[in-house]
Amino acid sequence: MSTAMGSEEQARSYFPRWKLKTSGVIMPEERLPWGQTIVSGLQHGVAMSGGTIIAPLLMGFDPNVALLFSGIGTLIFFAVVAGRVPSYLGSSFAFIAVVIAATGYSGHGPNPNLSVALGGIIGAGVLYGVIALIVMWSGVGWIERLMPPVVTGAVVAAIGLNLAPVATKAVSASAFDTWIGIVTVLIIGVIAVSAPGLWRRLPIILGAIGGYLLYWLCANGLGLGKPIDFTQLSAAPWIGLPNFTAPSFHADAIFLIAPVAIILVAENLGHIKAIGAMTGRSLDDYLGRALLGDSLATIVSACGGGTGVTTYAENIGVMAATKVYSTLLFAFAATVSILLGFSPKFGALILSIPGPVIGGLSIVLFGLIAAMAGRIWVENKVDFANPANLITVAVALTAGAGDLTLKFGAFTMGGIGTATFGAIILYQILTGPLARTE
Repeated sequence: MSTAMGSEEQARSYFPRWKLKTSGVIMPEERLPWGQTIVSGLQHGVAMSGGTIIAPLLMGFDPNVALLFSGIGTLIFFAVVAGRVPSYLGSSFAFIAVVIAATGYSGHGPNPNLSVALGGIIGAGVLYGVIALIVMWSGVGWIERLMPPVVTGAVVAAIGLNLAPVATKAVSASAFDTWIGIVTVLIIGVIAVSAPGLWRRLPIILGAIGGYLLYWLCANGLGLGKPIDFTQLSAAPWIGLPNFTAPSFHADAIFLIAPVAIILVAENLGHIKAIGAMTGRSLDDYLGRALLGDSLATIVSACGGGTGVTTYAENIGVMAATKVYSTLLFAFAATVSILLGFSPKFGALILSIPGPVIGGLSIVLFGLIAAMAGRIWVENKVDFANPANLITVAVALTAGAGDLTLKFGAFTMGGIGTATFGAIILYQILTGPLARTE
């Protein structure tokens, strides 16, 4: 019945009318009273903040710019899907490995080759948009055949493993740095399993705060490490323009970063399916639009110095807990992000996070990316007794973890690209005419 009602309303107007509802499950075209809408929107803003703020730091992007464009991107997505798919678009972690490889980023401070990465991210956004248009025309079946769960999981795991050296290097400068990183990891873990209510859904941001305070106490208070310098934080104004950066286009960087679009498609597909299952309403008709909205948001973000963006599982988790799916919440959360993007004081605070704390966060986040592959395989009942599945995963993991680089003349493909295309092509070969059926 709800599906029929949604179809009738779509025929009447582009955007929903957001009928007021005060209790029970709140569907995408419904809304809470405005006071509760604001509070719930802020809750989604907090939920996405950990990843959206930390991801740009790991790539050397300006967190203010990333936050600003995450808000703008969410509003673009909101408009493209006609306000009918509840999602927030935050910084994508899928870009971290390829951006570091393409720019040679050292892991701390501003990325001196940021413009090179931005051109590659735009390339990914364009490829993403082409895939979206094909999906809108032909449906999603071909994606599911090209990238079944065994391949998607292998690529996701390869990304996480490829990033592992970056995380460990960040906490290895001294014994003090190592222990700060370890304790930060422990704080995140304890919050994730023991904190009450909503707090349990915010382990990354709370872990960052806990690690920051611990480092400040030990370094600034007890003199055990390099003190945090608050000079830039004190000098930064409360309101001001972010530091926008224009992209530059280099073939090697584009070919290295563009394949991430495949991961974004798989990620978005999974999130749309999850939201559909939670609401009891298929959103497959909006999948092409969702991919297009995400691709446009990524292109716009990179044009101004922001990260590539993607739908956020953290916000899906909040919806699962609250049973509130109103899309208006995400429009409000996006507006708050845009406002914070114009606060240099907020950006300076984020940039003051010590390296070992970032390293501890990285250990958890990069590990979670790799571990997500296990969840994909388990939920989709991937059969590892099948040699085709086993060999595809084995090759992709080794290529990604070992950063296997292939060179074609002047073009170089890093470990992530090798693992991605290798898994796709190898799986098709091993399950094609060569496969024995008996």
